[in-house]
Parts: sequence; structure tokens; C-alpha cells
Amino acid sequence: MTAAPARSRAVTALLVAPAGVFFLFLLIVPLMVVVVFSFGERGPAGGYSFAFTFDNYLNLAARGKAFVNTLTLAPLATLLTAVIAFPMAYFLAVRVDPKWRVSLLVLVVAPFWTSQLLRYYAWIMLLGGKGIPAWLAWIGMDNVRIINTPWAVLIGAVYGFLPLMVPPIYVSLEKLDKRLLEASADLGATPIRTFFQVTLPLALPGIATGSMLVFILLMGDYILPQYLGGGKVFFIGNALVDLFLQSRNWPFGAAVSVALVAIMFVTIFFYMRFVLGKTGTRRAALV
Repeated sequence: MTAAPARSRAVTALLVAPAGVFFLFLLIVPLMVVVVFSFGERGPAGGYSFAFTFDNYLNLAARGKAFVNTLTLAPLATLLTAVIAFPMAYFLAVRVDPKWRVSLLVLVVAPFWTSQLLRYYAWIMLLGGKGIPAWLAWIGMDNVRIINTPWAVLIGAVYGFLPLMVPPIYVSLEKLDKRLLEASADLGATPIRTFFQVTLPLALPGIATGSMLVFILLMGDYILPQYLGGGKVFFIGNALVDLFLQSRNWPFGAAVSVALVAIMFVTIFFYMRFVLGKTGTRRAALV
């Protein structure tokens, strides 16, 4: 009786071991090194010098603009991406003939087949003086500037991360039982009320998953604000590049990194604890 459970645990351990080793040496150990560095001091020639001080954490306000920009633009861009992605996902999952769904879904993720840098260069041309502002000037809207502003970063974020938002929402909506929509209509609910009380609650897991993917990647993004923000819209990723590669203040950069990880940990905890829990309860109540 005891041999079978022991053998089962051994097989489970063997299956989990590769992922555990990967998690330990490529995530936990590097993170611990960063935490140790965050309590050190900048060496005379840059880099790291052994010490134990909290000064790096007390000086985080020196990079407050990067934190404010990131914590403002990243959630806003995530929200805009979700708002735009939902109709696309709904159309693919509900309105399109099933034989065309896969092909259209492939077209949604097709931008990932090209370099992200090339796509942002294209937006630099579109948002620059000879692009959209020139077209707006032609119809009488002069002195409109988009490039190197937060608006350019928002546009680039929505465009760049939209393909990540659509598939999770699509998966949730594809599983939608249309009998629930029919039952809602039979009970006298208007289409708008059916949407908010049936369709949207059932799609929330996909929206939450897509939002987490987009938000996490935006929080650490460097290329987007660097190119479309022109170095004038700093994110935490830009601050880290400056601290590690230019000023070579590794301890302060490590402290900024730890603060970023802490913010992401709180976000993921909130996502796991409240969003997934509540959406699961709502789904069970509806079904």
C-alpha cells in the first residue's frame, strides 16, 4: 500500500525537478544577488562595493519621475488595450464562421513576426512631423506634436501589445455558452444588460490574464519609451539602463529593480487573490 504512493511521489519529483532547477538558478539566485547588491555602495570606478546600507532605498525618490510615468502610463495603456481588444476577440469568437477563426487569429498575432524595433521605427515616421501631424495641419490643426510625448508611448503600447491581449479574451469568449445569452433574452434582458451581466463576467478571466501579460511587460519595457518617448518619457526600464550601463551605479540600480519586483509581486498577488477568485465565483454562479 505504501509503495505506490512513494513511487508516485518519486515520479512527480522527477517531473518537477527540471522546472525547479530552472526556477532556482535562473530566477531565485539572480534575484538574491540583486537584493544583496541593493544594500551595497557604488565603487570608486562604478559597479559594486560591499557595504550594508539602506541609502539606496531611501533615495528611490530620485527616480520618482520614472516610477510615476510607469505606474501611470502602464495601467492606462493596459486598459486601452483591453477596451480595443475585446470587440476584436468577441467578433472572432462569436460572429466569425468557425472555419475562418484560426486564420483571422493568426493575422492578429502576425505583427510579432517582425521585429518590435522595426515596428516602432514605423510609428516614429507616422507620428513624426511628416506623418499624422502633417495631415492634421492640412485640415487646419496646426502645431500638433505627438512624437516624444506620453501620447506616442500610449499609441505604441496599444499597438505593440494588442496581439497579446486578444487571444486570452478570445479563449474565454469561445467557451461562452450561447444558451446563457438566449436565456437572458428570454427573461427580458436588453442586449446591453446581457452584455454586462452575462458576457462580460464570463470573459473576465481572459481580460484579467491578457491585462496581466500586457501590464507586466510594460512595467519593464525599455524600447517603447526610449524610441517613441524620445528619452523624454522615462520608464523604470530606462532608469535601470541608465543606472547599470551609463552611471554604473549598480547598488542603486539594484534597489530600483527590487522596488519594481515588489510592485509586480503586489500586482500579481492582487490578481491571484481577488480577480481570479471573484471571476471564478461569478462563472460558477452563472453556470
